Parts: sequence; structure tokens; C-alpha cells
Amino acid sequence: MHHAVDALEAELGHCFDAHPQAPILRSVPGLGPILAARVLAEIGDDSERFTTPAALRAFAGTAPITRASGRSHYVKARKVRNKRLGDACHWWAFATLTKSPGARAHYDKRRAAGDHHNAAPRNLANKLLGRLWWCLQHDEPWNEHAAWPDLNSEAQPTAA
Repeated sequence: MHHAVDALEAELGHCFDAHPQAPILRSVPGLGPILAARVLAEIGDDSERFTTPAALRAFAGTAPITRASGRSHYVKARKVRNKRLGDACHWWAFATLTKSPGARAHYDKRRAAGDHHNAAPRNLANKLLGRLWWCLQHDEPWNEHAAWPDLNSEAQPTAA
């Protein structure tokens, strides 16, 4: 049975790699052949479909909804969203924690700031989607330094 799963995954990877956007998606930390294919299947390959990263984030459900009135202010997850893409982004966010130092630092920072166990990966997925949108729009592979500029500036030693 395990051999059949491996063969199926290899065939999926082979078919996925034939897609023109596969090299970009494969360059992204945490996106193996199955998750990359799921993400591509849900967002499609029409560069005009999502004209802003915010539109893609809303479609995936990673963009939070903020409600404020008077002294009341709270943030909640979107209910109307593409659940398949949201699920893929959830797994992608967790996969990046071991593949990307920038993603790990962002997640840890969000947790330290008080994000709950569902909010922190959703926020991370939101950041990842925004960067993926940029990569797909500009036909450029993932770049860790561009993805996490705040982390890079924090890591630079300051002159005394």
C-alpha cells in the first residue's frame, strides 16, 4: 500500500511539474508537490483573477475581519471563504515552520504577542499568500529575504 501512495505522489509531482507556474510554487518553503498542486488548483493560473493580495487572502479566508463599534473591538476569522484553499494554507503554514526561519520567527512573534493557536498560523498563512501572490504576478521564485524583510532588518547588527 505504501508503494502505491509513493507512486501516486510521484505521478502527481510529474504532472504538476509540467505546469508553467510549478517552478515558482516549488520554490516556496513548505509547498511540496501535493500542497503546491492543491494551492494552484484552488487559486487557478489566471493572473487577472486576484488583482490584489488582499483579494486572494479574502478568498482563502486568511484575512481577518475586524469589527469595531464604540469601545468594542474584536477580530474574527472569515466564514465565507474557499475552505479547500484555507485548509491547504493551514497545512502550508505549519510546514513552513521547519522550512523557513523567517516563517518560524513570524509565527513565534505572533504567539508572543498573544495570538491563539488558530490565529497565529492563520496570520502566517496570510503573509505567505501575499508573498506567493507577488511571486506569481511577477513570475519570480520565492525569496526568503524579500518574504521576511522585518526579520532581515532585525538580524542586522546596529552600529554603535
